[in-house]
Amino acid sequence: MTTGGSSELVRPPNGSTRATLLELLFDVVFVAALALVSMLLAERASWAGVVPVVIMLMAVWWTWSITSTTTDFYDPDQLPIQAILMVTMFGAVVTAAGLAVDSHALVFAIGYVTPHLVRGVVLVTVLHPRQRMAEQRAARFLFWFVVSGFFWVGGALLPGGWPLALWAVAVTIDYVSAGARYPTPGLGRVPLGQYEKTTEHLGERYQQFVILALGDVILVPTLEISRADFTPARSAAFVTAFAAMLLLWQIYVLGAGDIVRANAPRVLRRATRLAPYTHLVMLAGIVCTAAAFDLVVERPTGDTPRRWIALILGGPALFLLGRTLFTWRIVGTIPWHRVFWLLILLVAMPWVGEWPPVLVTTLVVLMLAGVVTGDAMGGRLTRRLLRGRPG
Repeated sequence: MTTGGSSELVRPPNGSTRATLLELLFDVVFVAALALVSMLLAERASWAGVVPVVIMLMAVWWTWSITSTTTDFYDPDQLPIQAILMVTMFGAVVTAAGLAVDSHALVFAIGYVTPHLVRGVVLVTVLHPRQRMAEQRAARFLFWFVVSGFFWVGGALLPGGWPLALWAVAVTIDYVSAGARYPTPGLGRVPLGQYEKTTEHLGERYQQFVILALGDVILVPTLEISRADFTPARSAAFVTAFAAMLLLWQIYVLGAGDIVRANAPRVLRRATRLAPYTHLVMLAGIVCTAAAFDLVVERPTGDTPRRWIALILGGPALFLLGRTLFTWRIVGTIPWHRVFWLLILLVAMPWVGEWPPVLVTTLVVLMLAGVVTGDAMGGRLTRRLLRGRPG
């Protein structure tokens, strides 16, 4: 650890872009929380029970995304930033502890709100008055997390259906305020130029987290199969889970680094602002896919319920949608072969209800293999378009 003052807190232009060991530990904590979200989603018996899980997923992801943006703008080797990471990790553990039990709503809300408030207070205090621009940036973030914090904590304190309603308002405030560049009274919005200061570090952080999260696709069914017999059908479902994980990894990594690490200011600014939202869609796909294989490994034969179909086919479809949107908005071209397979996944939903679940997952693997094949054929075109963007 280092103890540099505020003048050293902002990441230097020539600083290392590698993730620190503390950041990697930070990722592991959040991936564990995502695994719990997947298991909760698999346990939900109705669609009504899915709504709080979706809100929880959005909250977990937003904490990771905002903190990673912080360690990209500020130097993660500095003591104040490391303290923020530690507090946020503890908040993630508290949040995860509140995920599984509905009566722990206040635990969940406090675990989510506290790290955001602590981060803002620490940064504003340490940066004042020597780093005015960075201090104002931190103040904008803090202002909006105070606003949403009233709804997070207030929702947890109210009975009946109020918690979900107020939490939906709170998470909307968090996402919309970021998309609007945190317009704050007296300070205005975050300048667009600050998004162009993004380094390769942030691109690497997104890649590392998604790759770690993909491990949940095999981790969750592994926990399930460890408690059951290795029947041929169950073993086949487990193999398809492993294959799906590898294929989703391939779909993500092909060209992803080129996009997020693009040097053109316009491309970099757009990628920085869009990545949290498009990666949320991909992350939702990973969570649904992990939940689907949890169910299929438990019961691989018999009819496939509609909710299972939505998870088995919808999970990869969400991941493919998020990845396609990211490519389209950054590169400016639509990978039509991905759109084709995405439509096939959606069209197949009404027709596979009488199939055994293991056969439906096999169909998904074949479709994902088709996507990877198309990516391999079209990847060079995407990279040429990226390099051709004017600087």
